[in-house]
Amino acid sequence: MKSRLLKNIFVLLIFCIASVSVSAQSAGNENFPSGSTQGTTEMSERITGIDFPNISFSATSPKTGKEVAFSVELLLFLSLLTIAPSLIILVTCFLRFSIVLDFIKRALSLQQVPPTAVLNGIALFMTLFCMWPTFKNVYDKSFAPLYNNEITLSEAYKEAEAPLRLFMYRQMSEDTSYIGTFMNMARLEKPNTLEDVPTYVLVPAYILHELTVAFKIGVMLYMPFIVIDMVVASILMSMGMMMLPPVQISMPFKLMLFVLVDGWGLLTTQLFNSVIH
Repeated sequence: MKSRLLKNIFVLLIFCIASVSVSAQSAGNENFPSGSTQGTTEMSERITGIDFPNISFSATSPKTGKEVAFSVELLLFLSLLTIAPSLIILVTCFLRFSIVLDFIKRALSLQQVPPTAVLNGIALFMTLFCMWPTFKNVYDKSFAPLYNNEITLSEAYKEAEAPLRLFMYRQMSEDTSYIGTFMNMARLEKPNTLEDVPTYVLVPAYILHELTVAFKIGVMLYMPFIVIDMVVASILMSMGMMMLPPVQISMPFKLMLFVLVDGWGLLTTQLFNSVIH
């Protein structure tokens, strides 16, 4: 026991002596260990820092009624911007295009190709192409005069609303039953002109109309491909191949038919003609 204790004390003394010698050597040599470079924590004068701007917010009490009205209008305008993507989807022809493109994807028995993001992108740019005259009219009569301080915010809203209302009404010109339905639900009198139809009635009526038209087009697109599926299924049943999925055999034939008749060209052309009368 005593010998073990003496060994531990001896090892501790050697460690202390080595630590003292290393610290003395490092104090005498600035570049310890040997071969290392001398470093510094000071920044060079050639390096300049990044200047961050001071940002401050201030709130003042309105002094006149116009300032109060403008603050309320600005708040409503910012709230409108938050729902702008949904409005663009619902009050344009994007709804019809996206539903029809999804129908054709399902009719061709395609699962992942083309992806949904690609179909939505196609529908978006087709919408911009069809709605460009309406958007240009909105910009010329609403946003440009508002930017130049020629009209007020309320006048700009009315000028931007008018072309969109006219576009929605033109799409429903042949079937105004949904407008009558929502007018009856709102307990309003029968409208004589478009100006008598409120916007909160016109928008839901237009949405239901677009859903109906899109589903009608989708059913018409489904019919020829259903015939191909039925023919392939009957042939497989007659050959006794009941365990083989008919979709796996019919999908190449549907793709060949779609490509041979230039399906994408016909589809986009007919969709464009259905919007632009």
